[in-house]
Amino acid sequence: MSDTHTPVSRRRFCAGACQVASCATLATFFSACGGSPTSPSAPAATLPVLPGQFASSRVQVTVAGSALDNVGAAALVESVAGVFLLARTSATAFTAVDAICSHESCTITGSDGSAYVCPCHGSRYSRSGQVLAGPAKASLRQFGTTFADGVVTIAL
Repeated sequence: MSDTHTPVSRRRFCAGACQVASCATLATFFSACGGSPTSPSAPAATLPVLPGQFASSRVQVTVAGSALDNVGAAALVESVAGVFLLARTSATAFTAVDAICSHESCTITGSDGSAYVCPCHGSRYSRSGQVLAGPAKASLRQFGTTFADGVVTIAL
């Protein structure tokens, strides 16, 4: 047998090299889209939703008889002024933070019991809005609250 070696043209070599590079790039891209440390490991429990009444740079939320009756409870408050995360920290104290994740602006709708959890990439925030786990790097915006007669007022 004789070995005959046909030389490869420059055009064919470059085309083959581009195909190999494209495949390697796509493989890297698709492996990065898979499960990663920034993906939520388990779905967080969905927070109950309460309506908020907006007036004069404030949002008022009736908590008497709601999901926020107990200390430690949290809820998502929806109003025309925005969406907020409201947590009862004592019999007369509440924390209110913006419900928009500082990472990629997803609305935070869940909690794992002690922290708010972003459904998009798994960032975790304390009840006061501090980042507990990324990928988010910035805390959630905090709002002052007052409580009287079963109504929480969130100052905007």
